[in-house]
Amino acid sequence: MDSEAGQENEPHHDDNAQLAVTMENTYQMGPCRRMPIPTVTDILKDVLTNYLHEAKYEVEWSQTMTKTICEVIRARVKDLMIPRYRIVVLVHIGQLTGQSMKISSRCLWDASNDTFASYSFKNSSLFGLATVYAVYLE
Repeated sequence: MDSEAGQENEPHHDDNAQLAVTMENTYQMGPCRRMPIPTVTDILKDVLTNYLHEAKYEVEWSQTMTKTICEVIRARVKDLMIPRYRIVVLVHIGQLTGQSMKISSRCLWDASNDTFASYSFKNSSLFGLATVYAVYLE
């Protein structure tokens, strides 16, 4: 028997495999603490203002900046340590050339527990819109 063929039939062990964590049910049907929308709105305002205040619109720059701003906002919202909420962050950056734009979204939503915050920023060259959706995990 060929040594290579024998190795193919042996089970392969992945050194980087992680063990699955088993969690017990909490039977908690609602949040013990809700997402603080005014605080999240302040985070959005702070991040958009700091990153876009003196920026000029450029296509390549805006593509990377949207990712950066999303990551910063997500990290700052997660630092609030609100348990059992899934955080979704959307950022739009566009050039101001006198056009109008409508952005809408649709979600499967539990109005009693799920929530969102949004903030828009504008300077002489561009606009930025950031939205954070907080969806409660039962």
